[in-house]
Amino acid sequence: MADSPYLVALALVEFGGKRALPLTGKSQAAAAAGCVDPGDDGRSLALELLLRLWQRSDEGPLRRAAGETSLLLVELPLETMSDQLPPLKAKWISGGETEAFLRSLEVLATRAWRITLVKYEPVSFIPWP
Repeated sequence: MADSPYLVALALVEFGGKRALPLTGKSQAAAAAGCVDPGDDGRSLALELLLRLWQRSDEGPLRRAAGETSLLLVELPLETMSDQLPPLKAKWISGGETEAFLRSLEVLATRAWRITLVKYEPVSFIPWP
């Protein structure tokens, strides 16, 4: 399990002017880590994250905090996900620079995608950066 990568969907958002970085994730099989597209695991994580955002929308107006890179799916080693992502998240929520957060996340991730949706098409994953 420690060698298995972890797939994490995250959203850089603001609720009523206050930053939030909700995320959800799951470990992947090593075989899935070699695929170009995150597949069904990526789609289910994106759906779960979006439903969580929808539920939290009662807290106030929802706004993307990083434009097109506000909704991301990243693949991280499990150790990185548990040790390095929480302090990075906390720093951004407390007012850290968005670009610095994204650069740091890019360095930590083994692979990453922007989650996008085009009208009349299924959810798609655009390699990021």
